Amino acid sequence: MATSAFTADDFRSMLRADGITLVDFWGAWCAPCLTFTPIFEDASERHTDVTFATVDTQTEVTLASELAISGVPTVRGYRDGVQVLDYSGPMTPAMIDSVLDQMRALDMDDVIARAVAREPLPAVRPMVL
Repeated sequence: MATSAFTADDFRSMLRADGITLVDFWGAWCAPCLTFTPIFEDASERHTDVTFATVDTQTEVTLASELAISGVPTVRGYRDGVQVLDYSGPMTPAMIDSVLDQMRALDMDDVIARAVAREPLPAVRPMVL
């Protein structure tokens, strides 16, 4: 599955959808972003059960501001509309695989109950090799 460029409307729709979505917030001026792009696209081909999306922070300025994106690249992960990952910086293929494994293993009933109760959510963190 290829990556999709998200607008603010696409992003809001995704929050109502089931499944896992990884979103890469990037900028065309950002050298690490450009290095990360092929890694992210390759991961989308390997993990066809996941939606991979990109948000150009220069085009979607309001969305990036609303989400407090302060640096790029930033990768956010959502499962069933709940944000479970916030990582700043480029990721390796192994790091992406790690976070997706963790996201798939989440007990979403527990995650949603914690979110409703405003308790800390389980940590999804990339394994750094």
